[in-house]
Amino acid sequence: MPEVGTEFQSTDGRRRPQAEEGPLNIIYEDQWVIVLDKPPGIVVHPTYKNLSGTLLNAVLWRVRERADVQPGILTRLDKDTSGLVVMALTPDVHATMQRDGAAGRVRKEYLAVVRGTPEPMSGRIVRPLGRDLTDRRRVVVTPDGAYGETRYEVISPLENGLSLLRCELVTGRTHQIRVHLASRGWPVLGDRLYGEPDATIARQALHAWRVSLPHPVTRQPLQLDAPLPEDLARLIESFKMQNANCKENAKDGI
Repeated sequence: MPEVGTEFQSTDGRRRPQAEEGPLNIIYEDQWVIVLDKPPGIVVHPTYKNLSGTLLNAVLWRVRERADVQPGILTRLDKDTSGLVVMALTPDVHATMQRDGAAGRVRKEYLAVVRGTPEPMSGRIVRPLGRDLTDRRRVVVTPDGAYGETRYEVISPLENGLSLLRCELVTGRTHQIRVHLASRGWPVLGDRLYGEPDATIARQALHAWRVSLPHPVTRQPLQLDAPLPEDLARLIESFKMQNANCKENAKDGI
């Protein structure tokens, strides 16, 4: 899941993203920042394959009367990953949020259903990541790759050899959580690129659940959560959590 900030104010001749009316599930909004809960199947920003109908197009429509707005994306997500997307609304705010991210002041937590039961039950995965030279869609663990670190914790075992995990990105490499978990033998359920399709869910069972960060202007702490989408909530319920603690966590928003 790409996490490197992207700012849409270039003058390199690329077609600028256009404002398009579209649905937005807004978790937080003020004059400087907007935080959205992205459903699975939606692209965050235009690409050569998806020129319109993205989250960014809809944000531009929402702020179309503000001349000062040049959105910068702090946390991007893959098309089939759900959850929180944070956007700065001006270049200065975006730069501040990027500095906070580089200084470790932005915490990004995800929920994932994986195959297997990780041992130990919590820990770090530190493995360098780079593009697969034989398939540019994929990222692989490679000695000459960029440093990658993911923290994980098993929230609860599930039936059928599955587990519910909380993961935290320390670095933000492309597809990092998906590749790191698969490299340890715990692929994300339904991940067609790093695992295999699964009849119980139509996409990878990965959700950007919580972002904690200082507000870029007021410097007050923000903690923002995105509730589990219907497909993941139904999946977890169907595999019947095996201990009461997990059910209590679910009640608290996990």
